[in-house]
Order: sequence, then C-alpha cells, then structure tokens
Amino acid sequence: MALVMEQPELDTEAMTIEAASGDALLPVLLPNAGGEAVVNATEAEKSEEVRGLLAAIRRLENIVEEETAALATGQKIDFDDFSARKSRSMLEFVRLMRARMHLGAEVEVTEEIQRLREKLERNRSLLEMHYDAVREVASIIVKAIKDAESDGTYTGRTTQDGK
Repeated sequence: MALVMEQPELDTEAMTIEAASGDALLPVLLPNAGGEAVVNATEAEKSEEVRGLLAAIRRLENIVEEETAALATGQKIDFDDFSARKSRSMLEFVRLMRARMHLGAEVEVTEEIQRLREKLERNRSLLEMHYDAVREVASIIVKAIKDAESDGTYTGRTTQDGK
C-alpha cells in the first residue's frame, strides 16, 4: 500500500478574474468542493488502520497480562499454550506494523506500544524468576539423586563414629 499525500484539488475551470477599474487583472483560484470528501475518506481509512493496529496490540497485551497474573499468583500454567498464543499475536502485530509503518507516529499507537513494552518487561521478569527457581530445584534434585546413587567409593570419607 503506497502512502499518498492528499492535497486539496483546485478547479482551474472555476477561475475568476477580479478586476477593479485601473487595477491589474489577477486570477483567483476557487477550491474544488469535492476535495474535502477525498481528505475525509483518507482520514477514515487511516482511522480504520489505527483501530486495527490498536486491536492487535491489545490482544497481545491481554495474553501477556493473563500469563503475568498466572505467574504472580502461582497458578498452574501451560507454557506451551501461552508461548504459541504470544507468538501468533506477536506475528500479527509485527506484520501489521510493517505494513503500516506510517502509523508508528500516531500518538495513540505510540502510547499503546509503550504500555505493551512495560507489560512485556514485567512478564519477562516473572518468567526469569520462575525459570531460576525451576533451575535451582532441578539442581537440588540432581544432587540428591547423585548422593543417593553413590556408595561413597569415589568420594572423600566422611567422619565416622564422631571423629
């Protein structure tokens, strides 16, 4: 989709010549009354694009908020489901942004993207904390299994009989 700057069209056939006695004759351009309809149609199309982009951003925000709330409250989480949903929604958002780069300067779009960024950062932080906890529990389990399987042959002797 090409970006076209609309300018009011001038109806050159509607030029009139204003003349006062003894003054130079200068043409006067009258605007084409239909030019505003073109501008309004362009604004409506742009408004529709903005609404579509904002809807995609909000869908992604809702998924991120849902996962963040589940992580924060300790609910059971289907990470595969959240990952797939976030990936699909992020793909939709990226495709829309690439196709409508000219909307990136819209204040409402910019504000919504900033809110999404903040929510993604909070989500990332909670996911990282969750991952660190899982890694720590896994290392404790691995150590316990190694200790249980070891007969002590290759490890240093522990103090026996209180020595």
